[in-house]
Amino acid sequence: MNVDKPEALRRSPLFEMLSPAELGVLGDLSRAMTFAPGDALISEGEAGASLYVLVTGEVDVVRTEGGQEKVLATLAAPASLGEMSLIDREVRSATIRARTDCTALQLTAENFASFRKRSRDGFTLFVINVARVLSARLRETNRKLASRL
Repeated sequence: MNVDKPEALRRSPLFEMLSPAELGVLGDLSRAMTFAPGDALISEGEAGASLYVLVTGEVDVVRTEGGQEKVLATLAAPASLGEMSLIDREVRSATIRARTDCTALQLTAENFASFRKRSRDGFTLFVINVARVLSARLRETNRKLASRL
């Protein structure tokens, strides 16, 4: 699998405003992974200390309630996954399952600690971007919840 990692990261909202050099560092730190339809990238309830950036493909965000799985959302490249557990170190709140063949870049908490040492400004931009992505998701969830009330 040949992935232009810096370019894949550049397309993700999590890495907006990072310099080409910073994207290169993160690309070097990341690990490319492939998933077949039905494979879990992330499993609800597991400990999490990494995030994924979809390079290709689509995934379903699935949560188990009362023993039944419910698809909460379908995401496509260049979506990011797993930011919450990376930030708060809590268990994964949902399962992320490949809907199609997928390629994703994985970045761990250790990768980001290394990146922080190399580029404080780039790391700060990344954290701001994570806050923006999570805020947008919360607003969308609030919109959906309000429409059901």
